[in-house]
Amino acid sequence: MVAAINSRFRTMSKKTLNTSNLEKLGPEKLAALVMDLVQGNAALQRRARMELSAAQGPKDVAADLRKRFASLRRASSYVDWRKQRALVKDVDSLLALIETSLMPQDAHEAFELLWSFLQLAPSIHERTDDSNGAVGDVFRRAVDMIAELSPRVTMDAKALAARILDAVADAGYGEFDGIIPATAAALGPEGLEHLKQITKAWAETPPTPAEIDAYQRFGLHSSPADAVRRAKKSTCSIILADVADAQGDVDAYMARYSAEQLTYGTIAPDVARRLLAAGRVQEAYDIAQRSMAREADSTFRMFNSDLDEVYEASLEGLGKLDDLKAHLWATFEQSLSDRALRKYLKLLPDFDDIEAEEKALDLVGDHPRLNAALGFLVDWPALDRAAKLVLARADDLDGNSYTTLSRAAEALDARHPLAATLVRRAMIEDTLNGAKSSRYRHAARHLADCGASDAQITEYGATLTHTGFIEALRQKHGRKYGFWSLVDG
Repeated sequence: MVAAINSRFRTMSKKTLNTSNLEKLGPEKLAALVMDLVQGNAALQRRARMELSAAQGPKDVAADLRKRFASLRRASSYVDWRKQRALVKDVDSLLALIETSLMPQDAHEAFELLWSFLQLAPSIHERTDDSNGAVGDVFRRAVDMIAELSPRVTMDAKALAARILDAVADAGYGEFDGIIPATAAALGPEGLEHLKQITKAWAETPPTPAEIDAYQRFGLHSSPADAVRRAKKSTCSIILADVADAQGDVDAYMARYSAEQLTYGTIAPDVARRLLAAGRVQEAYDIAQRSMAREADSTFRMFNSDLDEVYEASLEGLGKLDDLKAHLWATFEQSLSDRALRKYLKLLPDFDDIEAEEKALDLVGDHPRLNAALGFLVDWPALDRAAKLVLARADDLDGNSYTTLSRAAEALDARHPLAATLVRRAMIEDTLNGAKSSRYRHAARHLADCGASDAQITEYGATLTHTGFIEALRQKHGRKYGFWSLVDG
């Protein structure tokens, strides 16, 4: 029997469509197969021609790529969601050709083609709906490839700086985001400094008639000229920040922000992290502390792990270990952060950490946010405690927290079947009470899982048995035929 199965497996593996098996067909059969496949498929025909050009050498493939870029630039028909995947695959294959056929042999040509590729962004974005980000991802890949090429590219640094300013200023879809760090090696110190100077001059230049005309189309409440100035100021700030980063100039990076902005939880972590990297620990601590104080005074306190982590790094850098431990414990208590608790325990002496962990898990068990506490115990993991929590407070479970409860049920299944069942019942009841028909198939699956666990449960106690639970569901939700048709098959 085993020998027969192994023989059948070996036969099947020889027929599997993979590179190794296809190579055995030989060039003539493969060529014929390719010709059959590309018939009537324009995208595959283009791909085949590109591969043939690549085989002829870099010049041929570069020429064909430019022709394809021109074709994409001229295209105007809208690409709906059904065709968008094919478009993304097509343009991504162009990047693959640049990567394999040009980057290893001609860095300058590859750079120019990647730059031209990025300039396709407006024409492609204008005729697609990139709500899933797939188109944007392709252009971000092109920027990453430029970063890889940058150390090997030799060109006039000032000319490159001017090109970057023009590109970033005109980028309406963010296609040139990250281009300054990507080209920092090619720019060098001279180019970075020149980019800084021409950006400042550009931002101070009065709006041109063409710029004003472009903003008049938006129907803004403020004057188009003021809108142009604000946009230039914003772009200038972003460019100068990227240049400052590339130059390792933390002060220039900070200069784009006001004293108040440096207290914002969205800004302070990035600035403090740069100060830490520069060895300016006290300044990083001061910025992080002011930002935390501002958030503490806010009526709506949001837990900001980035800010917490940079504040902790500052405390550690200053040797304030008692303050660090106090902060970590408070963060754990307030937000049930397993990251904060793990870091806190590592700072304690041997054996003290065991006692502290027990204290922490006791606190979790009493936490008012039941689902958050259950999620913490499952992830820690402390499954015995998680099961105990469910058995004690099952009626308070929020069955709408599908992600947390599904994960908990799966984790508890093996050793704590009753707890797993109660968790699944919470999700079932939430679905049926809310008549959430899109979730009926999940609720039916949860009920089947409860049935599978029933054989392992020796004592339900005051809880309904599996049969009793189903009877109660039929009495209350008997008219939800969509659900019961899934349950009864």
